[in-house]
Amino acid sequence: MDYPWLHAPAAEVAETARTLLGWELAAGGVRIRLTEVEAYAGTGEDPASHAHRGPTPRTRVMFGPAGHAYTYFVFGMHWCLNIVCGGEGEAAAVLLRAGVVVDGLPAARARRGDVADRDLARGPARLTVALGVTASANGTCVLDGSGPLLLSPPTRPVTRLEVSAGPRVGVAAAHDVPWRFWITGDPTVSPYRRHVPRRRT
Repeated sequence: MDYPWLHAPAAEVAETARTLLGWELAAGGVRIRLTEVEAYAGTGEDPASHAHRGPTPRTRVMFGPAGHAYTYFVFGMHWCLNIVCGGEGEAAAVLLRAGVVVDGLPAARARRGDVADRDLARGPARLTVALGVTASANGTCVLDGSGPLLLSPPTRPVTRLEVSAGPRVGVAAAHDVPWRFWITGDPTVSPYRRHVPRRRT
């Protein structure tokens, strides 16, 4: 199957992010419908992006090919998951911020504990826990079933009228860029928290 966003240039990463809403991601016996995503561009274009200063051993997967997973560890305790997009050699990725569990509720609950269903994958760290995603997913293809993750088109595409946009969450640079997209009114969307720099003592 051909996915148009796979061939979109990195400069169109915000539009790619928006179109990924409603897509479904399966891993570890759980399937999630994406309700919130966040776009990040590449070298010299987006100071909030891990790829802003060029490729490193950690970020080289962001430079393609598209359709692969980019995972990274934050705060010494959480994994976050991105889908690489854009042309090969052009860094761009979409952070998967939230979703609703549409299949595999028992497995998601076993990983996440006694929380409300809407909170099972509400936030990027919770989403990866619900799916059982770890570093092993990094660099694997999410489209052909060869890796632990499988991304599938939505049964019903999300229209532009159903989508809201706003500033990104938890980034110190370019935090006001409105590249976070979510399905308006969906209860699984994570709350917005603007980044507050820590004061040095």
